[in-house]
Amino acid sequence: MALELISVLFFIASVTLSIFKAKRNSFWISVNLLLSALFLLLSAIWTASNYFTGEGVNDEVLFTITNSLTGAGVGKYVLPAIGLIVFIFLIFGLLTWLILRNKNTDRRITYNYGALLFALLAIGTSPATAQLVSLTTSQYGDDKSDFSENYKDAVKTINGSKPNLVYIFGESLERTYFDNDLFPDLTPELGAIKKESLDFSNTIQIPGAENTVSGMVSALCGIPLFAPFDSNASSSLSTFYPRSVCLGDILKASGYTNYFYQGANLAFAGKELLLSTHGIDHLYGYNELKPLVKDANYKNEWGWYDDTMLDFVYNRFIELSKAGKPFSLFALTVDTHHPDGYIDATCNRKSYSYDNKRNQSLSAVACSQEQVAKLINKIKASPYFKNTVIVVSSDHLAMNNTAYSILTKQNRRDLFFVLRGTGSNNQVISQKRTTLDNGATVLDVMGGDNYIGLGRSSLTSESLANNYRDIRRHVLRWKPAIIKMWDFPKTITDYVLHTDSKMLNFSGVSFKYPLILRVTDGRVDPMFDVYLSAPLEQQLSKLDPNEKFVWVDSCSKMGNIWDPKLKDVNNICVATGSLNTQPHIVEADRDLYRNKVVFDGLPKLNEDTFHTTVEKLAAVEDQAPAK
Repeated sequence: MALELISVLFFIASVTLSIFKAKRNSFWISVNLLLSALFLLLSAIWTASNYFTGEGVNDEVLFTITNSLTGAGVGKYVLPAIGLIVFIFLIFGLLTWLILRNKNTDRRITYNYGALLFALLAIGTSPATAQLVSLTTSQYGDDKSDFSENYKDAVKTINGSKPNLVYIFGESLERTYFDNDLFPDLTPELGAIKKESLDFSNTIQIPGAENTVSGMVSALCGIPLFAPFDSNASSSLSTFYPRSVCLGDILKASGYTNYFYQGANLAFAGKELLLSTHGIDHLYGYNELKPLVKDANYKNEWGWYDDTMLDFVYNRFIELSKAGKPFSLFALTVDTHHPDGYIDATCNRKSYSYDNKRNQSLSAVACSQEQVAKLINKIKASPYFKNTVIVVSSDHLAMNNTAYSILTKQNRRDLFFVLRGTGSNNQVISQKRTTLDNGATVLDVMGGDNYIGLGRSSLTSESLANNYRDIRRHVLRWKPAIIKMWDFPKTITDYVLHTDSKMLNFSGVSFKYPLILRVTDGRVDPMFDVYLSAPLEQQLSKLDPNEKFVWVDSCSKMGNIWDPKLKDVNNICVATGSLNTQPHIVEADRDLYRNKVVFDGLPKLNEDTFHTTVEKLAAVEDQAPAK
């Protein structure tokens, strides 16, 4: 907060000098307005991100906005977003008016340099600047960490009785809510079940596990979610951490049938890709459950209420248990989602007060935990519980909700407990651990290995969190190595286009197109046309003139740049070359199109043609992606 205040003070000093002391000059006016706009934009980014996370701009913010936002419940954010946009424009409009009022051309130019210095200091000390620089620079460089010494793929075998698994991710349902001294009688139903369980009381949240999809990756795969954000988005990939062995992979290889249920849309933030890549073959979200619900109007902004979704989970549990084959059921609740949650129609306690004031977020917690407890109690009462392991965990700590100011004053921990149908429970395990250890602990309980990735079972092993003084900081040292787990290819020679599914395949990987591949020595970087990214043409225009590229897109787009004969071609083309050459362009004239890249022997462009080409590419506005 102190850094934010310093940044604002620098900005005020810059504006004050520009208005009252700076010399009138069109160049300096332009510079001042440009830097002011940049500062306001950074401030807006940080404010909006902090409104969601309470921690400003982090990896999860970038991953989410560069991924699929389909199904996001944004209704409660519309008015704050409009308010922020209007406020920023009003401030910029007022600054523009005040600066343009300065008609004095006789003042000393020294004040202009002073205003410039303060503006640069304001931008440099902005919290958004520091966070964005840290997020982007931490992805690169050589991996000099001990990641490879600690990362271990579990054997894909579960021995013994192969109990069935019910794994419930509680949206933002952190352990802090179960502190009865802090929140009296907030979680009596689920809290009673937690007391009967193997309760892991010291589960720390780490970077790369701070929102829903990253928390699930951390728990299921034993690895934080870090991805290359500069020009990539996992929504355009065909796999999710393809080199990782996750809990779902092990279950599937051991003969389990695996299901996942949630009330929200599966596409949001790449959950569908994560789960389908790693062994969860039967996925049910908002769209899949829509034909099955009794009342299509009974829903919240994200999708179906928790009571509706958890009823489907129980019915599936009974059906699969009767079939007698091993299975897993994963579920993700949604009613406790920030900023203030949702109250379903069937819970008994629809209101919870803190300091004699009703708190909507806490009311949603009281309601949702009741529904989770109801499901667990029904499973316990069934004849199938003895062959079942039940897991309840947070997906992540609560973000900026109406109870956030209370939560942040506490020693916060994620929720994680396990209830076994046979064997002893009723034990509190206080070993220092992280969410990376959740999947390994579950696997150990079920008769498999006691490690997954960076995770270790808290029953029979020691968490890596005990090996380092600050596990959160050490996780960030692993970031470059973790990003390599996306397994981007190093070369491209032959390629295959699947025009029906809009996929480009080469070197054993697949990407959705339209896209550009930036090809350098030992590295192929995909660049996508996704939410908030610049059009592909603009991205291409910023490449080094000698950098090789492969561009897969509509022929008409390439016709606008290089070959007018392609402007009316309603098909997909592939252009290969570099900005300082005339690219080799071919039309994909069949459903399964195979070819080779062509980089050598292309005619060089003269300097004028090169500059004209770059200008055309840079001038392209946002367009709809290729069909």
